[in-house]
Amino acid sequence: MVLFCDFGYNLKTTMDELKQQIKECIISSLELEDVTPENIVDSEPLFGTGLGLDSIDALELGVALKKRFKVKFNAESADAKQHFASVDALAKYIAENQEKSE
Repeated sequence: MVLFCDFGYNLKTTMDELKQQIKECIISSLELEDVTPENIVDSEPLFGTGLGLDSIDALELGVALKKRFKVKFNAESADAKQHFASVDALAKYIAENQEKSE
């Protein structure tokens, strides 16, 4: 299992680049062999009817994103599900929280 995504991120990364990196991180950390970044729609759900991820995937993805982007996710938080709702939501959360920690 891959626990991190190995490519650069910094505050100068555009939102589109960040979304691309998140998609690549999803694919590599969850070992999704038949999925490409182009298959993942930014606004569609990652869980359930969208990409079809489950709670185990959420844990693995959370660890990978935390290591990759140096952001913290609070599983106890009521907002946690919202942060993982879509690539758009993840990008927004990472961009906002990355800025605070830099």
